[in-house]
Amino acid sequence: MCGIIGIVGKEEVADRLVDGLRRMEYRGYDSAGVCTLSDNQLIRRRAPGKLVNLVKELASNPAPGLVGIAHTRWATHGAPTANNAHPHATDQVALVHNGIIENFRPLRETLEARGRHFESETDSEVVAHLVSEQIEAGLSPQDAVRAVLPQLRGAFALAISFREHPDMLIGARLGSPLVIGYGDGETYLGSDALALAPLTQQITYLEEGDWVVITREGAQIFDVDGNPAERAITTSGASAAEIEKGNYRHFMQKEIFEQPTVVAQTLRSYLRPVEQQVALPQIDFDISAIDRVTIVACGTSYYAGLVAKYWFERFARVPVDIDYASEFRYRDPVLQPGGLALFISQSGETADTLAALRHCKANGQTIAVVVNVPTSSMAREADLLLPTHAGPEIGVASTKAFTCQLAVLAALAAHFAVKKGQMSREEEAAIVHHLMEVPASLNEALSHDAEIAAMAHLIAPARDVLYLGRGPDYPLALEGALKLKEISYIHAEGYASGEMKHGPIALIDEAVPVIVLAPSGPLFEKTVSNMEEVRARGGKIVLISDAEGLAEAGEGCMATIEMPKVHPLIAPLVYAVPVQLLAYHTACVKGTDVDQPRNLAKSVTVE
Repeated sequence: MCGIIGIVGKEEVADRLVDGLRRMEYRGYDSAGVCTLSDNQLIRRRAPGKLVNLVKELASNPAPGLVGIAHTRWATHGAPTANNAHPHATDQVALVHNGIIENFRPLRETLEARGRHFESETDSEVVAHLVSEQIEAGLSPQDAVRAVLPQLRGAFALAISFREHPDMLIGARLGSPLVIGYGDGETYLGSDALALAPLTQQITYLEEGDWVVITREGAQIFDVDGNPAERAITTSGASAAEIEKGNYRHFMQKEIFEQPTVVAQTLRSYLRPVEQQVALPQIDFDISAIDRVTIVACGTSYYAGLVAKYWFERFARVPVDIDYASEFRYRDPVLQPGGLALFISQSGETADTLAALRHCKANGQTIAVVVNVPTSSMAREADLLLPTHAGPEIGVASTKAFTCQLAVLAALAAHFAVKKGQMSREEEAAIVHHLMEVPASLNEALSHDAEIAAMAHLIAPARDVLYLGRGPDYPLALEGALKLKEISYIHAEGYASGEMKHGPIALIDEAVPVIVLAPSGPLFEKTVSNMEEVRARGGKIVLISDAEGLAEAGEGCMATIEMPKVHPLIAPLVYAVPVQLLAYHTACVKGTDVDQPRNLAKSVTVE
């Protein structure tokens, strides 16, 4: 979601602040702003819409200064207007905020009763007034922040500047990530290491409840109780080059085509090809004693978990519950003692997934996490960390993170099956062989890019699109529909093929394309029967199958996409490619903002 950057520097900061914001555009936003300090003044420049609007504002109204904060906002409280854009300011302080202050309404009412005037509709502005009151009462910036933080309920990452203390910033985090960066005579704050990559590789991750005072000399960190704290300095490894599109038109296109490479990188961490074994990181608990797995995730990660449910139950014979993170805690789930709770997240910071993780931990569950950011909050709180090695994913619609999640989950399911005595050495060797084939199969799937691009012109005029699949291909139907909705804004729904006759078939007519995911195999004939039901009602079918399946059922389809013949285990990874490409090219035909679709955020750090 929102992106934060702050610099206490020794040269002008405005351009560097904007560059940091540009590196966080992938997180999703709808307004932006900066605030610098110069000549004992807080100089604010804000603009709704894309970052280019802020750049234009700064061109006509520069913001000089060696210290500053900046922000990209994804609207929660209040529309994306200039007044609601961050930074928010009083005469004394300016701040930027990522998260939600849940008790902002009573705080605002109390502040207004004391004569404070608000210029925005946001929850964030109350923090600026609370801190300002303390400064006006004579407290130091440190003591003012120390007094205010306990009054806030919700989730926040904050960066605060002070008019009368122009050589410092204060940052704080609770539920939203914030990192410190160390430079040569400069110190930085950022929402993630990628934002700070051109400035420094030396960073510190603040822990839950931490707050920090940064100056040109470095950082002084305090814990949730206000006591001085030591936090490790690490090398981030984030590279400025990682957010370059290269020769690709969009980041999403680049990331789709990176999948053979990053899936291969991921599988190298989980497979021993010579021994033909699955090899997980060091595990400090007995997998054979796990009798139930609870999977929790959101969005695309949830669909990866839904595929994993098929794998765990089929191969390891372990029952699996799966929940949307946003619903999990509120249904008061029954958690079996000694169970494994598995959390899937690209960022490792997703607010409702993180809250569900802590709920499970408090209820005696062993915690495993599949994440793309091994330094994230979820990763640090897990008993078993399973990184995906996808590299930074800039496009808001997840692609390579999804297939890398599937690769990790397939290896984990196979490992469970071995430890539970449900998979022989010969069967494990076969599974390893099939997983090793995935990168080549992904490459073959990508070779159909041009024909899928041509086919997108058939989908782009549609108002509604349906996706159908059976077994592990059903979650792929859900994922395909989500991708199309996210970036082309076409209404799309995914269904289990056999459920069509139980209601959704009423939607079928000659204006509704139906995308069918149907690799040949034991479920193919039943899926073909469902296709015939669609065809009989005038639906336009796009069949995605292998050569055998297309030969049997492709006649009469509006279009077909041929996939390589693969083992059912790896079919979900391979069939992810055509649904991603179809969504991507359809969005290009429609002219939408592929990498930053409207209303969406990459890292959802509020519930």
